Amino acid sequence: MRVGFIGLGSQGGPMARRIVEGGYQTTLWARRAASTDPYADTKAKIAETPAALAAESDLVCLCVVGDADVREVLEREDGVLAGFAASAPGRSTRPVIAIHSTVHPDTCRDLASAAAAQGISLIDAPVSGGAPAVEAGRLLVMAGGDTATLERCLPVFETYANPVVHLGDIGAGQTTKLLNNLLFTAHMATAVSTLELGERLGVSPQKLGEVIGNGSGNSFALGRILAGGGSLDQIATHAGDLLRKDVRLIGELAAAAGITPGAVLDTADATLALMGRPR
Repeated sequence: MRVGFIGLGSQGGPMARRIVEGGYQTTLWARRAASTDPYADTKAKIAETPAALAAESDLVCLCVVGDADVREVLEREDGVLAGFAASAPGRSTRPVIAIHSTVHPDTCRDLASAAAAQGISLIDAPVSGGAPAVEAGRLLVMAGGDTATLERCLPVFETYANPVVHLGDIGAGQTTKLLNNLLFTAHMATAVSTLELGERLGVSPQKLGEVIGNGSGNSFALGRILAGGGSLDQIATHAGDLLRKDVRLIGELAAAAGITPGAVLDTADATLALMGRPR
């Protein structure tokens, strides 16, 4: 399978490199040409447009920031859909788009319908774990879409991911990723407030963090807070806006379904307020 990859950021970049190192013919595209410079020592090709990338690919993976970025890269005049359409006559297999970005499930459903009308398959496959997980081949992929399509993509995904969990139809992966991020966000408020309470009671936040990190109250969020010096400042700077987007999206999904999320959304909102990024 020939692979195209768009979105060479802190997470997507290492994913693309693992695909290249896995022996797949890989084509890259980035808005900024400098983003492809780190791959000069690899066999990866560099495309001038998303359409040119698609013409050279059987599977195109997107790891861009949000809904607008995904739509722009796919639907622009020289985008991925246009490239697949132009190269359709010479293809023997149905091309695939995998959306690794975290976006609204309806975005994936809308794009999947548009792609299917052109003979293109689309799956949503958001990821969790960051660059360290990619480098260890342990990135988590939450997939939604057709089983046969996912099975075609699995060998590529397995260059950087384990496990790959199939959650259902298009959009199921995105919903699951949003729920994961909702709980992570909620955990941060409880973790940082516990550290602050401990300090008021005379327990060192660093020592308390060491104890909880080895105890039943441990969480990934606590580890991130301790790595940031015991506060939310560092996380807020690097991920506050993205977490606000994800909490807002899951809140909208719940509201549309007539569901009251309960304590987890309230606690996530408390985290966002502490970060100065209310939903």
